[in-house]
Amino acid sequence: MRLVGYIRVSTGRQLDGYGLDVQEKHVRRWCREVGHRLGRTIYRDEGRSGTLESAERPGLADALTEIEDGTADGIIAPNLDRFARTLVVQEAILAQIWKHGGRAFTADSGEVHPDDPDDPMRTAMRQMMGVFAQLERSMIAARLRHGRREKAEQGGYAYGAPPYGWRAHQKEPAEAEAEQAGRARARQLRDEDELSFREIAAVLEAEGIRPKRGDRWHPETVRRMLANPTDKPPILYPRQRTS
Repeated sequence: MRLVGYIRVSTGRQLDGYGLDVQEKHVRRWCREVGHRLGRTIYRDEGRSGTLESAERPGLADALTEIEDGTADGIIAPNLDRFARTLVVQEAILAQIWKHGGRAFTADSGEVHPDDPDDPMRTAMRQMMGVFAQLERSMIAARLRHGRREKAEQGGYAYGAPPYGWRAHQKEPAEAEAEQAGRARARQLRDEDELSFREIAAVLEAEGIRPKRGDRWHPETVRRMLANPTDKPPILYPRQRTS
């Protein structure tokens, strides 16, 4: 069976250790063990939430297009929550796959089967997995909000790692000179030379301009960097003292 791979992380820096490289290894290993043929391209969405619909995730949209036009027979992801982190989005994506005659697989549990009127438990178990993925996301978000509130009350910078071009300095963001030069170079390549995000990534690497983390640029990282001309993080003001 011809399968198209799909992997995703919600942020440029995946906090749970399940980054894109690890996800790709799991997908490739599963295909080898089961005997399915994996397409040349494994589509990826970097910095895209699992709450977004397929149209808002370029990588997923491209993967689904291969199923719709018959290039692939199905799609393989590391696990179900790479497809979605909410039940509604999960079911919509799976319905889109099945509508076009495709099959859905995950490396951790095999095929995700469509509904069977004679086996209602199948649907219930699949949807329960979606509910728990949604719950996990909500709990993570709640912990982050709580941590940020505590840090803000102490007068610290509470917005996580600043985006490319910025660094945290005391209670507010400050420009990172080398990264600002990288942003300017990427903008020049886009506006003046009209290069694609993939081409810009290649030029930045060739010129020794490195991303904030790692050694390689991904086209989606370039796209997000250029989406906002300033992309300056919010200023965090220290706690107001009461008498």
